[in-house]
Amino acid sequence: MSVHLLLSAGRGPQECAWALARLLHRLEADATRQNLETRRVETVPGDRPGSYRSVLIQIAGTGAEAFTASWTGTLCWQAPSPYRASTGRKNWYVIAQPCQVDTPRTTFVEADVDIVACRTGGPGGQHRNKASTAVRATHRPSGIVVVVDTERQFSLNRRIAMQLLRQRIEHGEEVAGRAVVTARWRIHDELVRGNPTRIERPEVSKQDQAPREQKHQRRRQSS
Repeated sequence: MSVHLLLSAGRGPQECAWALARLLHRLEADATRQNLETRRVETVPGDRPGSYRSVLIQIAGTGAEAFTASWTGTLCWQAPSPYRASTGRKNWYVIAQPCQVDTPRTTFVEADVDIVACRTGGPGGQHRNKASTAVRATHRPSGIVVVVDTERQFSLNRRIAMQLLRQRIEHGEEVAGRAVVTARWRIHDELVRGNPTRIERPEVSKQDQAPREQKHQRRRQSS
């Protein structure tokens, strides 16, 4: 089982692209601990080295869907800006949403088409109607149906019906493919700042943690 997750800094400042890189590393480490495999499918770098405007990541393994759900929504990286010391802002937001990458491809095979001879009205005289030269073709996998009666010969109508079915299937796949791409682009504009589903912070090193613990102990003793 595999899932694709798109992480995007949206239209946020350069710190959001930096935060995305930090969150990506945290996500990959979390996945490794849960015996899941990750692969970066697409990356769009940010203006600063080591930052990303967006990353499409594939997550595979048992429990991939549940893991992806835990990383879906508005993500917050809580840390001071590494670029602007003057700003007091510490919350940098990233959107993460599962997305579809490819649409299923339908291989057109004539054996998947049911051909039925039928009669239709219209120009052509009584000979065409009595001989049942019209063709009703049904592509079973997609359910697409075409009826062709433009020619007097059944074989010609059958050939035209096959061509029409092939064209409609290919056109449908093109439309579906464009819809997938459009849906992915919309994710970039879905970033909502505030009310994050997940907050992550830089890990505190042991050297930094010791003075903090001593400070807390002195406060408790003084109180």
